Amino acid sequence: MVKILIVDDSATARVLIRKSIEICGLEDAEFFEAESGREALDVLQRQEVDIVFSDLNMPEMDGVTLLKKIKASPALNHLPVVIITSLKNQASEKVLLREHARAVLGKPLKFTEVYQTLHDVLPFA
Repeated sequence: MVKILIVDDSATARVLIRKSIEICGLEDAEFFEAESGREALDVLQRQEVDIVFSDLNMPEMDGVTLLKKIKASPALNHLPVVIITSLKNQASEKVLLREHARAVLGKPLKFTEVYQTLHDVLPFA
């Protein structure tokens, strides 16, 4: 079973991300949620996941900081992180990919982009 962590300070956004993933064929995935990067790191200490979908702009710890902490951790650096942002542009995408984000998706999410990302990142999706 695929285990997915969704990180966003908006409960509505977390629901929309989850529904988008489920529509892509992963309705039987196990989902975990966090409201901030700091909470996401707490979840990752307790639970193994296959992929992280994280908002970029959040209080406490933003998506860039979360991405950097995951990639700096020997226990977590293998984990694919997909950043979701309403501020997507070529410059920000380039910076995030340089920080080893697996993909950068714009808000509102597009089904085709979520589907393609899942199939590029997860061999069993």
